[in-house]
Parts: sequence; structure tokens; C-alpha cells
Amino acid sequence: MLALTHVSAGYGPITALDDVTFTAAQGQITAVLGANGAGKTTLLRTISGLHRPRAGTIEFDGTRIDRVSAERMPGLGLSQVPEGRGVITELTVEENLRLGGLGRGGRVAPSDLTRIYDLFGVLGDRSAAMASTLSGGERQMLVIGRALMARPTMLLLDEPSLGLAPRIVTQIFSLLRDLVRDEGLSVLLVEQNARSALSVADRGVVLNLGRVVADAPANELAADDQLRHAYLGF
Repeated sequence: MLALTHVSAGYGPITALDDVTFTAAQGQITAVLGANGAGKTTLLRTISGLHRPRAGTIEFDGTRIDRVSAERMPGLGLSQVPEGRGVITELTVEENLRLGGLGRGGRVAPSDLTRIYDLFGVLGDRSAAMASTLSGGERQMLVIGRALMARPTMLLLDEPSLGLAPRIVTQIFSLLRDLVRDEGLSVLLVEQNARSALSVADRGVVLNLGRVVADAPANELAADDQLRHAYLGF
């Protein structure tokens, strides 16, 4: 579904991605792993149109997207959940969700909101609450729900476990697994918490200083002691 071929990107004289090539299959979770500074966030920004690559091509569902603007991505079926749980605190939970639905154009159907409230019961209970009153875990659920409102075929997540309690991380990763199994959603999961990511992923890609150093089924990466100690920290 997603294919990067010889993609390079950077900021001024700094190269953040260097000749990156890999694919993310439809209906699977592909985890992109690596330490801070490995190029993971730049990778997501480049895929989602927030940053232009210097070289290479990116294709999504058969369409080349490396020159497509970020505003058009939801209409193609690609939604990103950025790092940092960026809710709009001046709006209610439901208003935040409705903004996500506008990304694909047209009106937001009541069934779209019902679907998100079924997935995240706490958001339904607090639909009229201001987003500023939510806990960190609830905010993470809200930004994922907001991205799902556009009914994407692929979800891009940037460090969804950052700063969350292990119980909440397990809940969120379990939900992602259910969405892949039950709805055929494809997920590109960028994570520093390699152990948790590999426990739910089908495949893993390891970045180091902007280059792909491993690309294999998740269970093989988790079982490779040398790779885990060198790049994944567990």
C-alpha cells in the first residue's frame, strides 16, 4: 500500500533520511523503530506531505504522493496522528472530532461520531467536555479518534506511547490491532518503545542515522539479540 524508494530528505546541510527504501503492506501494522535522531519523525512528515523529499519517490495505493500537499492526504486515505497529542484545547471533544471528519470533505455523519465513541468509550462520556480537561491518555485517544474520523485506509502514528502509563499504551496498541483485524486498516507506527511496538506489529523497519539498517517480520526483529541491543534498547 505504501512504498518508499530511495527517499532522501533533510534540513539545510543536515541529512535526516538517506536513501530510505521499504514498503508497508495493506492490512498490517508496520513499525518504524530507532533511537532519537534516527529520522523517524522526518520520515512521517515526508510521507504526509509536510516535508518535501530531496530525492526518491513515495507511492500510496498506486498513486505517487511525494509532491502532494499535506491538505490533500486525507482525501487520498492517509491520516497522520502527530507526536505530542495536539488537541485544540479551546474546543470540546466532539468539536475536535468533527474537525477530523472535515478532512475528507463533506458533512460529518452522526454514524462517524458514534463509531469513535464506540471505540473510545471515555470520549463518548466526555463529548461535551473541553479538550483542555482531558488526561494525557484521553488526549491521545482523541487525536487518534480525530484522525479516524476521516475514515483513512492508512493511519500514520508518531510516538503514540510517549509519556503514557503502560496500561494506556497497551490499550491503545490493542485497539490498533483490532482495527487492522476487523476493518482492514493499515498502520505505519513510528515508535521509540520498540518492545511494545513489535508486540503488535506485523513487520518492523529499523532506522539509524537516517538509513534503514533492518527490515523484517516483527517476530524476527524481536528475536535478534544483536540488533535489539545495538539499535532498539531492550
